[in-house]
Amino acid sequence: MTQIIELDGALGEGGGQILRTSLSLSLITGRPFRLRNIRAGRPRPGLRPQHLTSVQAAAAIGQATVRGACVDSIDITFEPGKVVPGKYHFPIGTAGATSLVLHTIYLPLALAGGGPSELTLEGGTHVSTSPCFDFLKTTWLPYTELCGLHIDLRLHRRGFYPRGGGLIQATIQPCPRLHGLQLTERSPLRTASCISAVASLPDHIAKRQAERARQRLENSDLHLAMHQETWPGGPGTLLGVTLDAAPVPAFFFGLGERGKSAERVADEAVDQALAFLDAAPAAVDAHSADQLVLPLALAETPSAFSVAEITPHLTTNVEVIRRFLEREIVVEGDEGQTGWVRIL
Repeated sequence: MTQIIELDGALGEGGGQILRTSLSLSLITGRPFRLRNIRAGRPRPGLRPQHLTSVQAAAAIGQATVRGACVDSIDITFEPGKVVPGKYHFPIGTAGATSLVLHTIYLPLALAGGGPSELTLEGGTHVSTSPCFDFLKTTWLPYTELCGLHIDLRLHRRGFYPRGGGLIQATIQPCPRLHGLQLTERSPLRTASCISAVASLPDHIAKRQAERARQRLENSDLHLAMHQETWPGGPGTLLGVTLDAAPVPAFFFGLGERGKSAERVADEAVDQALAFLDAAPAAVDAHSADQLVLPLALAETPSAFSVAEITPHLTTNVEVIRRFLEREIVVEGDEGQTGWVRIL
């Protein structure tokens, strides 16, 4: 019997990413794991509905045996079986992030072979502290394409916190092999586009968000395009900034919530965009780095990329990957600073 991997959820930044990466790699490698102190670094530790859905989704696609899979659980054991591509529907039941469920299972399904998979995910599509759908479409999908993955991603309903109700569908094609990447520096940035959107809220909120973003970005030497939209669903708001970085555009966003001003929503997105500009010529934005390191660790060829900021999410994810894979991963630089990731 394969020896079980013991993991501590208090590792590094102590969030749900430890669980998601462990589930994904357990399915890919066939190695069981036990995770204690789940989300120990969060104000409310243990499995929340979106994390439980990730566990249930991983168990469903991989015919796994799971112990401890319930809301608020701080200890689970996961024994994987064979990953079976197919059609799956996973409703979170709350505004929990659909993007994080997708991140848990897309690689095992892609690498399993045997045909495409169709996923229907219901829950939050625009939720704080998780990748929103616009980020997935603008930045995450192009990175997956560079790695050799082919995923079609469609938004059918937007779901904001706390109501949820969003729905996305993903079609994941089988991937015979993943490609390593060499992303040393990005091209000079010349244009930026901003989208300010509201859903079931007054239009003046979108105007205030857009005006704040325009004021802060107009001195950045970028050609700036502004767009305002009104979306169905909600209530919710978004201010998104897309920078025309090559080979992949970088998307940064802020989301509204009760008691949060339109100006603060815009500031959240613009602060991130300006930090990325200041980190030139680093190629990969801070949010993409920890997501990119997992498929690259599974690629046959070496990879190296410069990153705008080394975050606890990145270093924690690297530590979890090392527990499952015999792959040398080197992170060069200090947390909070620009740096490099090399996968040898």
